[in-house]
Amino acid sequence: MQMLDKFPMEGGQKDPKQRIIPFLPGKILFRRSHIRDVAVKRLIPIDEYCKALIQLPPYISQCEEVLQFFDTRPDDLSPPKE
Repeated sequence: MQMLDKFPMEGGQKDPKQRIIPFLPGKILFRRSHIRDVAVKRLIPIDEYCKALIQLPPYISQCEEVLQFFDTRPDDLSPPKE
């Protein structure tokens, strides 16, 4: 949402045909027993989103919001074992 606010033209707010920022795959509701299944189903759409995002012009692909999106978090390096 921050990127769409920062780049309204590229986000298609004025003209949807001009949108170059990809759509982020939507959230999927799930029960605790289905966490892995949902994660596996989302791998391909999220991978495609990430690839499309980094292929945008540098003023977008290297903006602070994108860099924060890809920033490593402590849980990424040592994920919970559950």
